[in-house]
Amino acid sequence: MKQNLLSKSLGYLPGQHDWKREIAAGLISYFSVVYIVMVNASILSDAGMPLQAAMVGTLLTSIAGCLLMAFLGKSPIIVVPGMGINAFFTYTLVHSMKLSWQEALAVVAVAGLLFAIVAFTSLYKQISEAIPHNLQHGISVGIGLFLTFIGLQKSGIVIAHQTTFVTIGHFSDPNVITACVTLLLALVLFVRKVKGDLLISILVGTALAYILGGVHPAAAKIEGKPLEQYGEIFSKLSFYPGILTISFWIAVFLLLLIIVFENIGLIGAQTRMISRPETFKGSLRALSLSNIGAGLFGSSPTVAAAETTAGIAAGGRSGVSPLVAACLFGATFFFIPLLTYIPDSAIAPILIIIGSLMVQNVKDMNFTDFTEAFPAFLVMVMIPFTYSIVDGMAFGFIAYPAAKLAAGRGKEVKVVMYVITALFLANFVLHAMM
Repeated sequence: MKQNLLSKSLGYLPGQHDWKREIAAGLISYFSVVYIVMVNASILSDAGMPLQAAMVGTLLTSIAGCLLMAFLGKSPIIVVPGMGINAFFTYTLVHSMKLSWQEALAVVAVAGLLFAIVAFTSLYKQISEAIPHNLQHGISVGIGLFLTFIGLQKSGIVIAHQTTFVTIGHFSDPNVITACVTLLLALVLFVRKVKGDLLISILVGTALAYILGGVHPAAAKIEGKPLEQYGEIFSKLSFYPGILTISFWIAVFLLLLIIVFENIGLIGAQTRMISRPETFKGSLRALSLSNIGAGLFGSSPTVAAAETTAGIAAGGRSGVSPLVAACLFGATFFFIPLLTYIPDSAIAPILIIIGSLMVQNVKDMNFTDFTEAFPAFLVMVMIPFTYSIVDGMAFGFIAYPAAKLAAGRGKEVKVVMYVITALFLANFVLHAMM
């Protein structure tokens, strides 16, 4: 009786699903995505958050997200802080928009609350339909290029130059050698579809960094107890006085757009893969609630992990998979002190690989209509060139209605799109006056 109740709660269908396959799928999904604990914490630490505390926040956010997906979404989707969105959190909200990381967490929580309103109503359809597909794909491509650039910088493969701004790094540097070898290994493992490819690459890269002398154990270890550090970020959201500023609400609005677009696309693709479209609404709602939790736990926003496809390929069809992953994320707490030994040279190549995957969205873009192509092109190039996702988006979102109006096709632009354009223009004017 209890087993039947649990099966029903997780969307497990006896006769159609197999417990062993579901558990194996959860294991595979976990090992495919656990690298996010190190990578996400590394990016959050660039925002000023303590590294070990950021690892705890990432783990708690992942556990909560996977449990919500298991019991509310009833699908095999794994929920973790998203790559690309974490870059938006650190390099746009904190570095570019000058919010503190505490204010950025407040932005995450508010955007998550609005996402919940969108997910529990039909608003998600209206917002998704108002933004042109080219711009939606352009954002993904631009963030992919941005992540790649960050990875190249963290690795030392690309360094600053006074005249040309950037140039090639020094290949005599052990960290650069480590990054290049790790990138090559990650490429080989990924192409050969080895389970846990990115995790294996990080571990091998870490060992190589110490062998080559790029890092020394005594210098790499970060002292302190993770849970004690975690008290510095748990529920440290700062709403005042930021919530009274226009920049705060622009940040909320842009983050909302990103998490809505990305998750609708990911969840839609994954629910189609398992031939269970009826789980779409529940999965979207679970993700929206997990984003509220992300702000409270001290992490960047969550997404339906693309690595879920590895678990689906292994037979995952129900909420059993994310339940297993949640348990394994819980066990990962015991390894946090060891994770602090992992250097940037081992993490940076993973950012490059993930960036390349996001850039593949370019194949779904329409380049035959210049009024569609040019605004999307601006989004793609301006995100990495301005080192700001929000500024890159602004250029494309302003250019889109301008191009349509110039072509005498202003009616093709939805009212929501004109409102977004006005907000971006207001943001530029506001910054010019400050």
